[in-house]
Amino acid sequence: MKRVSVLGCGWLGKPLSISLLDEGYSVKGSTTTEEKLELLEMNNITPYIVNISEFEEFDSFLNSDILIISITSKDVDGFQNLISQIESSDVQKVIFISSTSVYGRLNKVMTEEDVVLKTPLTEIEDLFRQNNFFETTIIRFAGLFGDERHPSNWFKNGRKIPQPKGFVNMIHKEDCIEIIHTIIDQNCWGQTFNACSNHHPTRREFYTIAKLSNDFEVPEFEDNDVYEWKIISSKKLQDVLDYTFIHDDLLSIG
Repeated sequence: MKRVSVLGCGWLGKPLSISLLDEGYSVKGSTTTEEKLELLEMNNITPYIVNISEFEEFDSFLNSDILIISITSKDVDGFQNLISQIESSDVQKVIFISSTSVYGRLNKVMTEEDVVLKTPLTEIEDLFRQNNFFETTIIRFAGLFGDERHPSNWFKNGRKIPQPKGFVNMIHKEDCIEIIHTIIDQNCWGQTFNACSNHHPTRREFYTIAKLSNDFEVPEFEDNDVYEWKIISSKKLQDVLDYTFIHDDLLSIG
């Protein structure tokens, strides 16, 4: 039985952990709050309190074969501490969940070969990419949606939506989970992947349909003079993993 630790059992990490249990994995999951420990335990996830910014020892939590990192922290020092502990643990493989926010809006299709912004997130990516004690695959997820995270709930209180002529880069939670499973199943390590639906409607199309699908009013949009956009390509992921997206029509998100 393979052992997996999921650092961050939130919107994505908790259902991911449950899906790994269903596949026969032994799963440890972390949270930063005592209140969520019982919820993890109720789902047969071995629960831990882990906060990488507090520089504690995570020996027992890291007693696994695979570590999946699904937290939003951009604490570079905290990640350096975590990596030093991974180096002396049982962990051999790491999946680090990053974001397509690493790419600027350069009015072009963005691939994994493109230059990224200099941010804490890209610095953290490099920490994992350059480490030789374990193998890491980095997944840059586009905008996340699914279940309670519905785009109709974004841009509330009369906020106008910027860049209506720009394009949407989104990925559904079910695809996120399936991609992670595929990477593990195919033993695909040492890679960096963009993960984003192939469908890129304009922001005006996408948010109008999203709002109307939940009986909200038609949203208002900014009238931007400067046209800024990017389209995230997932061609590498689809080619290497032979992956087909489950949710590849973003205008049917109702």
